[in-house]
Amino acid sequence: MSDDFDFEPIPGLPSLPPRGERILWQGQPDWWALAIKAFHIRKVGIYFAVLVAWRGVAAYAEGLTMAMASRHMLWIALLGAICMAVLALLAYAYARSTIYTVTTRRIVIRSGVALPVTINLPFSQIEAAAVKVRADGIGDIPVRLTKGNRIAALALWPNWRPWRFTRPEPMLRCIRNASSVASLLASALSGAPVQPHLLLATEAPKPSGAAMPTPAAT
Repeated sequence: MSDDFDFEPIPGLPSLPPRGERILWQGQPDWWALAIKAFHIRKVGIYFAVLVAWRGVAAYAEGLTMAMASRHMLWIALLGAICMAVLALLAYAYARSTIYTVTTRRIVIRSGVALPVTINLPFSQIEAAAVKVRADGIGDIPVRLTKGNRIAALALWPNWRPWRFTRPEPMLRCIRNASSVASLLASALSGAPVQPHLLLATEAPKPSGAAMPTPAAT
């Protein structure tokens, strides 16, 4: 970890856990999965690939020589490569500075490159949780907070469930072995003083690649 976090007694936690609280799991996002899902690096690559192809067709229609058309296409490709490199660097920096912690009483999200922020989510404030696992085992675990407990999406980004603006949901994003982490979290939540309708819903990819929710017992 960077020297920016040397004040942490335990990486990812601003202070030592209180007596009786144990750390069950700690992890970080997979930086490449974060680049694809949060920074949309693949979509940016496709966008620039389309631009390069379009410029080649346009150059041919304009009657330009192959050398001149190649120069125009090269500049667009170079710009696309720079943009993707910047996105990859940002994803790596965010993944490296983010630590997710699950204890016997709470979830802790420490994230931020320039201005690190630590968010504590006591189990008593968690109404529901879900997990979506992709074929490679990397997945997301969003949690919905009880009414009256709300965290600004800007403070959570990129550790939040997309398109949840009115009621942002914190999320353990792009973590490896997401199924195992979800099972551990479900066990921890089942022993916490939470509302009885708490449910951990598990989504696993179907053979076709789509996701199908399967409720797990609480």
